[in-house]
Amino acid sequence: MSLTELPVEAAGNDIASARARAIDAFLAQARGLLRRGTTHDALQAVADALIRLGQRHALFPAAHFPVDAQRPAQVYRLAEDADGGFALYLSAGLAGKAQPPHDHSTWAVIAGVEGNERNVVYRRRKTADPARDALEHQRTVDVAAGSAVVLSPTDVHTIELVDGHDGRHLHFYGRALELLDRRVVFEGTEGGSYRHFAPPKNIRHPAITPQALKAALSDGEEIALLDVRETGVFVRSHILLAASAPSWRLEIQIDRLVPRRSTRIVLADADESLAHQAAAKLVRLGWRNVSVLSGGTEGWAAAGYELFSGSNVPSKAFGEVIEHRKHTPWISVDELHQRVERGDDIVVVDSRTPEEFADFSLPFAHSLPGAELVYRIQELAPRPETLVVVNCAGRTRSIVGAQTLIDAGIPNPVVSLKDGTMAWLLAGRKLARGRAAPLPEPGERTRQDARARAEDVAARAGVRRIDAATFALLEAESEERSLYRFDVRTRQEYEAGHLEGWRWAPGGQLVQATDEYVGTRRARIVLVDWDGVRALTTGAWLAQLGGHEVFVLSPAALPVLVLGPEAVRVLPLRAPAPVIAPRETAAALEAGTVLVFDVERRAAYERQHVAGARFAVPDRLQEFIADVPASQLIVLTSSDGVLARVVAAELGARTGREVRALAGGTQAWVAARLPTGHGADNVLTGDDDHWYSPYAHADLARRDAGFRQYLDWEIGLVAQLEREGDVGIRLVEPAGSS
Repeated sequence: MSLTELPVEAAGNDIASARARAIDAFLAQARGLLRRGTTHDALQAVADALIRLGQRHALFPAAHFPVDAQRPAQVYRLAEDADGGFALYLSAGLAGKAQPPHDHSTWAVIAGVEGNERNVVYRRRKTADPARDALEHQRTVDVAAGSAVVLSPTDVHTIELVDGHDGRHLHFYGRALELLDRRVVFEGTEGGSYRHFAPPKNIRHPAITPQALKAALSDGEEIALLDVRETGVFVRSHILLAASAPSWRLEIQIDRLVPRRSTRIVLADADESLAHQAAAKLVRLGWRNVSVLSGGTEGWAAAGYELFSGSNVPSKAFGEVIEHRKHTPWISVDELHQRVERGDDIVVVDSRTPEEFADFSLPFAHSLPGAELVYRIQELAPRPETLVVVNCAGRTRSIVGAQTLIDAGIPNPVVSLKDGTMAWLLAGRKLARGRAAPLPEPGERTRQDARARAEDVAARAGVRRIDAATFALLEAESEERSLYRFDVRTRQEYEAGHLEGWRWAPGGQLVQATDEYVGTRRARIVLVDWDGVRALTTGAWLAQLGGHEVFVLSPAALPVLVLGPEAVRVLPLRAPAPVIAPRETAAALEAGTVLVFDVERRAAYERQHVAGARFAVPDRLQEFIADVPASQLIVLTSSDGVLARVVAAELGARTGREVRALAGGTQAWVAARLPTGHGADNVLTGDDDHWYSPYAHADLARRDAGFRQYLDWEIGLVAQLEREGDVGIRLVEPAGSS
């Protein structure tokens, strides 16, 4: 039995995924039928296949394709080739919806799902008046479920929903609607004057209600909920399980965030003003199982559901749950200061990244990122009497790090530093800056001990160890189940040699910011290291965080290594934007004939930028160039120029003006020793791209107020999580507990 013949229930638990599979099967069949040309017989065979798809009306419920008095007719995009080739839409309308005589300038096949769409087909005939053509009636075809009509590029037709019923019909075209700019519409059914009309401006995508999304997030199937607003807007108010995926950055992010093309994806924004453009981009890039949250987060809140602020909220809430349920012991900054001053037997470890540690740290702390704790702690605290204090900038990684060591059963007493370096600064003390130290390398005996402890915790958390053969099976199933592959070692180890195709995600950060690495809930995650400790430690926490199936691979049988940093794949949707050299840009800036916009990140812009540049998040560029004279060139830059070329191509397509990218980006500008600036001057979009850290405040009163606000917010996540409901957190008991 073919997929298109399966009932909805047999193809999966959610309608959107079953619909996407059925559409994929139809498109594959249509491509095969039309491979030798668009003959009448071939198009009629396509029509028969489209009829069968339309007869599966349960795949196209009215709730997914809404129309109402404010929007009585609506076109929904179902599939569309990136090059504008084959395109499939669902046209929905209220009873009585009608369109005047028009052509398509490409072939079209229309099949029914619900309702009767009457198609009256005409032949266009030239008259003596070049501005007026005549229409001759050819045939009338009523298209309902079980029937279809085939139209040639020159056919003219009218459509009307008759019989008093609303309608939903599948429209399959040889070219995307948005590229059909030579279509004509006539003044009446006799013909007469005609005009070219523009492509539709408001093609939408299947809808999902807040209630349906809430159910989908806990239905046991894979789902990726992506918020397409810029990150700084996202962190102010978003759905807990959403990942940040700004629309203008999707070409760079989506392949890593949601690697499986058939993943069920729901896009959200505040009010649907951005999500449909993002959905169009994803569909054209090959992710066709895409829906849009009705009403956005405003609709979610109106339905009575919880919204969260902050970044990496699931992981930070996880840390608070750990302390709340496990009563993770802590030490105050005052007590720590007193004990350090007395010379007590204490080791303080900072569980953040080495880069964060170098930015600032407690003066006496050692850098030991989260996944390295079990692996290396015995080198720093070999005496079981030594008190181990785990610290971070706030709370989460202090709590998770301390509980990591406790759950692993190390013999030392372990505590977290309550409220981290924020509390240290609030107490009026100083931090050290610019410190960097190599991580202590464990000896074979301590490595074996650490491995045994990590194995025990991972087993209790449900992490599975797999070999190369089992991993090959997971890879073979990656078209059906999402598969994420992470190397959790340090940056230096990863760049010295890693498995091909594996992403770098230092274990502590993968737990701290899971939503930045894994966009799909209930995916499979495979972790690897070469020591058998860090992957197990990271895996144990990911398994307890919930929402994923976690595996650890021994890489011994996979010896092929790749050197260097992680490769980032860009999925271009449009032809690359033209570039302009740094020195040519500098001359144009001096002459006043160019405007330069930096589109990377505000924090990077403030550290160093092209002198004279302005900063703006990509999705607001159009408003800033609306009044710029056409004689003035628009140039975009980003750190290495990659994002700038992507954004420039889209901005040029949307505005119709030439937009160039700075060749090599800001890095090339700096390398050419051209003038640079720093600071927040000419930042046009505030904090739209990031959550402003209270550490960045120069004013101490504002900084301290920001610290207190942040700590109150983080502590309050437990209560907010209880209102949200079960999100899958499952904590293990400490080693040796009964």
